[in-house]
Amino acid sequence: MTPISRAERLLTLIQVLRRHRRPVSGADLAEETGVSLRTLYRDIASLRAQGAPIEGEAGIGYLLQPGFMLPPLMFSAEEIEALVLGSRWVAGATDAALAGAARDVLAKIAAVLPEELRETLDRTALMVPRRDQLADTTDVGLLREAIRRERVVRIDYRNEQGAESQRTIWPFALAYFERVRVVLAWCELRGDFRSFRTDRISALSETGRRYPRRRAALLAEWKVSQGMSTSTQP
Repeated sequence: MTPISRAERLLTLIQVLRRHRRPVSGADLAEETGVSLRTLYRDIASLRAQGAPIEGEAGIGYLLQPGFMLPPLMFSAEEIEALVLGSRWVAGATDAALAGAARDVLAKIAAVLPEELRETLDRTALMVPRRDQLADTTDVGLLREAIRRERVVRIDYRNEQGAESQRTIWPFALAYFERVRVVLAWCELRGDFRSFRTDRISALSETGRRYPRRRAALLAEWKVSQGMSTSTQP
């Protein structure tokens, strides 16, 4: 069996402590985490030094107080790979602002990781292939802002046949596909849900209006209209 890193071992100990609502003995913790009792005591001391509110002592038992949030360094190797893979996908498949944010996230994570885990991040061999994506013809960043603020926008739109129209929409979600981005919205012109590709929006302007229903409610209604479970991601 490949030995786990110290950071992974500390993460495992935190997760085990979280499962117990009453003090648990050092011997039981050592058995659950697969380490010696001496190593267990050292690990508890390390976690306490990092701010973990672990109460108790040898011979009495240990208890992690509720509400403790793991510090950024407490990632497993698999979690780091997931972060790297997801960030690389975002960097290669979204607009410039979101792609830059993904790179910034990785840089911030790398800055607080211990050396052994930073090497895992740097050497991750999970790759995202380059995609032949259609270029957006509108500012997707403004669309994301309108979605966050639940704002009504006006767009000039060209459909698949090339016909142009002006729409006033309530954007509530943005879907990222292999080649295109699609805005999910309530269309005032059609009085129904519609989807609009960002590579076919030639103009976009804000109205200053907030749409009358909450974004979460619109998303839930759209899922029902598509025959989807309301717990399913669009």
